[in-house]
Amino acid sequence: MTVLVAAQQTETPDTLPSRKARLAYREGLVASTAGVAPGFVQGNLAILPADYAGAFHRFCQLNPKPCPIIGMSDVGSPFIPALGADLDIRTDVPRYRVWRDGEIVDEPIDVTKYWRDDLVTFVLGCSFSFEEALLDEGMPIRHIEQNVRVPMYRTNIPCGEAGPFAGPMVVSMRPFKPADAIRAVQITSRYPAVHGAPVHLGHPHLIGIKDISKPDYGDPVPVADDEIPVFWACGVTPQSVINAAKLPFAITHSPGLMLVTDLKNRTMAVI
Repeated sequence: MTVLVAAQQTETPDTLPSRKARLAYREGLVASTAGVAPGFVQGNLAILPADYAGAFHRFCQLNPKPCPIIGMSDVGSPFIPALGADLDIRTDVPRYRVWRDGEIVDEPIDVTKYWRDDLVTFVLGCSFSFEEALLDEGMPIRHIEQNVRVPMYRTNIPCGEAGPFAGPMVVSMRPFKPADAIRAVQITSRYPAVHGAPVHLGHPHLIGIKDISKPDYGDPVPVADDEIPVFWACGVTPQSVINAAKLPFAITHSPGLMLVTDLKNRTMAVI
């Protein structure tokens, strides 16, 4: 089994920690990608038939907070060289979800047998990129500390509609003390390509979350009495939308188990 390692001083395409991570997942490792290959961008997947790709692209343009596109494949190609020279969309994610008529029918670790020559892959920015910036500022990330997946929730925040794609935004949550929450807003505002600043702070019920201890995706984490929950738009939003649209076929990643790319997180910052 390939071992996941941190970045080295001198890196070649063969020694990049991002590539080592992808090879490990290609070999069958199933684990959360939070904290994996520090310094490298991770992405959410939405793989759709070409007949729906135009409308989904428009949906992403209308909803850049939850759906910032960082990569897109040619029709039928499982490769996106700009994100990794040897990256293979069919094998390099720890776990996938296969959807038919808006319902999950399989959660394999390889989607080669499902691949079709009319599929288009969208890779969307992931909040794991801005987490590195938060950690660099000494700010604790609860789900990383507890080695679990980030908690994610469906909300009552409507997304802009495009063709069959409509539905509520999904958010990820990280608890912070109030002063740190303000700092988190400042830090993550520099990363619009990976969701940017939070969309809500405190009072989960105001965005339709009835019980913060019961996330719709990922794992629960405790929120201390002196902390407030901070919510960011999340790239799992397309999964909620695919469910609502009842698409005949789609493939996504399993929440929290992302595509690790060769892009550097620092390239996502705007200031």
